[in-house]
Amino acid sequence: MKQWKLAIAAVLIFSSTWNAGFAQTTAEEKAVAAVINKMFDAMRQADSVGIIQAFAANAHMETIAKTKQQTDTVRGNTVAQFASSITKQKAGALDERITIGAIHIDGNMATAWTPYQFYFNGQFSHCGVNSFQLVKLNGEWKIQYIIDTRRKDNCL
Repeated sequence: MKQWKLAIAAVLIFSSTWNAGFAQTTAEEKAVAAVINKMFDAMRQADSVGIIQAFAANAHMETIAKTKQQTDTVRGNTVAQFASSITKQKAGALDERITIGAIHIDGNMATAWTPYQFYFNGQFSHCGVNSFQLVKLNGEWKIQYIIDTRRKDNCL
């Protein structure tokens, strides 16, 4: 009986130590998450300058959506168009609540997966997932590409 207790204790200690090693967030992952969070903070504040600062100069934005005929399509938007549309709203009107699902980094490239729920003037609008591609330019992470999904059902 004593051997079983020791074996179980050893497995628990090993598994919690092993899992903790994989759950740690690196400084680079934190830096990637910070850029994404700053962009959404700027959006909530209707701050076009803050939005533009989060992006690389030649960044791309796209969304996967349904047309009026209910067929899937991909629509593009420039960062300047996005920033301009944000400034037309009052601060606090746009609230995209994200969860950083996963961040993967290889050198000066990173990808982040962020499920979200979007609220307009405090009312739920839609949900989906953002897929970010980031690049590290001159020591600073910038958003190079975003593509997102949008739906009104199966939202958490």
